[in-house]
Amino acid sequence: MSEDKRPKDLALGRRARNVGIVMAVTMVLWMGAQFIGGQLGLPARFVFLFDLAALAAFIWALVVTYQIWRRSQEHDG
Repeated sequence: MSEDKRPKDLALGRRARNVGIVMAVTMVLWMGAQFIGGQLGLPARFVFLFDLAALAAFIWALVVTYQIWRRSQEHDG
């Protein structure tokens, strides 16, 4: 492996790790919000806000994952 690729690979790895953390934390928080919302009897509109926030986080993770994939393809080619 050449020396100029190593920092780029490390940066891609950091970004991938961040995506994984965001996805895991989002899922746990979303599940917790659904449970607490049900226990407290929150109106559906508030619970729907939790759904939208989780959806936004997952869309962000999908976009960043695609960027990571594209950059890794550029480095390999």
